[in-house]
Amino acid sequence: MIENKTLSAYCHDYLNVGAFDDYCPNGLQIEGKPNIDKIISGVSANQDLIDKAIDEGADALFVHHGFFWKNENLAITSIKKNRIKALLDHDINLFAYHLPLDAHPKVGNNAQLAQRFGIKNPTPIGNTLVWQGEVNTILGSFSKTIKQALSRTPLVFGADDKILKRIAWCSGGAQTYIDHAINIGADCFITGEVSEQIPAITKENNIAFISAGHHATERYGVQALCQHLSDKFGLQHQFIDIENIV
Repeated sequence: MIENKTLSAYCHDYLNVGAFDDYCPNGLQIEGKPNIDKIISGVSANQDLIDKAIDEGADALFVHHGFFWKNENLAITSIKKNRIKALLDHDINLFAYHLPLDAHPKVGNNAQLAQRFGIKNPTPIGNTLVWQGEVNTILGSFSKTIKQALSRTPLVFGADDKILKRIAWCSGGAQTYIDHAINIGADCFITGEVSEQIPAITKENNIAFISAGHHATERYGVQALCQHLSDKFGLQHQFIDIENIV
C-alpha cells in the first residue's frame, strides 16, 4: 500500500515529468482515496475503462490518455462530466502520463515497442520523441512481426521485398515526424496513424511506412510502468484493454 501523493511524487521523478512541455497535465489528475493498494492500467480514460476499474475495485487508474488537453473546451460537461463523476463517486485516483511515458528509456511506449518488434540498439534520435534502431529483414517479414506482436494488421506502404536495416519509429499519432526518419536515412518509419500525404512522401523518399494503430502502439508503456510500480511497492496490478481499432 502507498499514499497517492507519494506515488505521484515517485512517478514524477521516475518519468522525468518536469522535462516535458506537454499537451496535458502529467501525474495525478483526479484525486481519490489517499491509500492505494490496487491499480488498473489502460490506454485511455474513457467510460468503458472507468466502469471496468470500478467493477474491479481499483484504488487508482493509470492511463496514457487522460483529461484536460490543451485547446479543448474547459467546461466539465457531457461525457467529461460523466467520466469525472464516476471516478469521484468511487474515490478512484486517476494518474495520466503522456509524453513522459512515450519517451522513458525502459517502460516507455517506444522502448517497449523495440522489445516486441525485435529492434536492436534502440535509442532516441537527438532530443525528439522518435527512436531509431537496427533490424536485418525485409518489409514483408517485418510487417508480419508487427502484426503478431500487436494482434492487429498494420497498413504498409512499400514493397514486401524492400530490405530493412535501419528503422525509426514513434508510437501514437506521429506520422508528421517522418522527416526525422528520412533525415537519418532510415529504411522504414513506424507509427500509429497515417495521413493523406504519407504515400507520396514515402514514394518520393524511398522509405517504407507502417501505420500500426494509435491505440495498439501505446498499450505497452502504461502496462510496463504499472508493473514496475507493482513490483516496487507491492501493489496489485491489472491491465484492461478496451478494444479500439484505430
